Amino acid sequence: MNRQPGLSVRLKLTLSYAGFLMVAGFLMLVAAWFAGQPGPSFDFLRYVPDGLISTLGALVPGHHAFLLRAYAPAAAIALAFLLVFGLVGGWILAGRMLAPLIRITDATRMATNGSLSHRIRLPGRRDEFRELADAFDTMLERVEAHVGEQRRFAANASHELRTPLAITQTLLDVARNDPKRDTELVDRLHVINTRAIDLTEALLLLSRADQRSFTRAHVDLSLIAEEAAETLLPLAEARGLTIETSGDMAPTIGSHALLLQMATNLVHNAIVHNLPEQGTVWVTTSIQPKTVEFTVENTGETLAPQLISTLVEPFQRGTERIRVGDAGVGLGLAIVKSITQAHDGTLILTPRPAGGLRVTVQLPAAPHAEIG
Repeated sequence: MNRQPGLSVRLKLTLSYAGFLMVAGFLMLVAAWFAGQPGPSFDFLRYVPDGLISTLGALVPGHHAFLLRAYAPAAAIALAFLLVFGLVGGWILAGRMLAPLIRITDATRMATNGSLSHRIRLPGRRDEFRELADAFDTMLERVEAHVGEQRRFAANASHELRTPLAITQTLLDVARNDPKRDTELVDRLHVINTRAIDLTEALLLLSRADQRSFTRAHVDLSLIAEEAAETLLPLAEARGLTIETSGDMAPTIGSHALLLQMATNLVHNAIVHNLPEQGTVWVTTSIQPKTVEFTVENTGETLAPQLISTLVEPFQRGTERIRVGDAGVGLGLAIVKSITQAHDGTLILTPRPAGGLRVTVQLPAAPHAEIG
């Protein structure tokens, strides 16, 4: 939320305290002036115990005792008034100054109880309290979006797991009742079980990346790119595709296993969703002043911009990206996104004008150190 610059809370409190000090000084001067004036205005001061003033006057020799006797009662009453005035006024002023903090505290309690839709939306010009309120609102928005995404993910995952497991159970029942033990039926059962296992492994990998429960080390993305391309080269050749790998050393810090999984998923996705034949996959790495980039491009059909934003959603393949034999379980780019975020990186998906997709992963560059 954009706000106009305003006075800081510290300056407001400073001005407030200075104002009270000025009022206190003024009242002290007025009390001193009235104490030095003749007349009946302060005749009631005779009720002040003489013993107290005599004791104080004994400490001050000469004519100063007379001044102390005339001034001390008025000053004492003025100080008592200032004490009460300062306590009441300070209590009211502090309440007004700290009212935003009370709203922030109430919103925090609501969030603790599970209400993530509430927002503080503190009005007024920018100061420390309003910056805190805006930061808290932003945090609530992100937490609410993350929780919603996790709920959708859980629902989709349950749906995806329910289907193969239900089919497996049906096929098992048929196989158990079939005295001839049809081989084709057993093969189909094996394929479905394999898919269920692959989906479970993908979910575990995604959870591991989300929790950032991995050991970080120095990694060169260029070596990972070569390893991923070499692993998937037989699949590309079987589909009549070409993989071209190039680029410079791209040192970063992270999990070698997770980054290799990220690269493998991207290259696999580029192979599966490509032209039927004579297609190409380009895998490149580069280094920038503060980041390193891992880019995978492929030929293919022209993709609509609105489709690009859905590709990283779990189990979302788009209308034209149908599931085929090697298409995976629908978590490829979702895992890539999660691994990228776990490494404090950025995932960028852009359609190629000639058709196909360009995926760029930007990760923080490692400091000058030995790559292992």
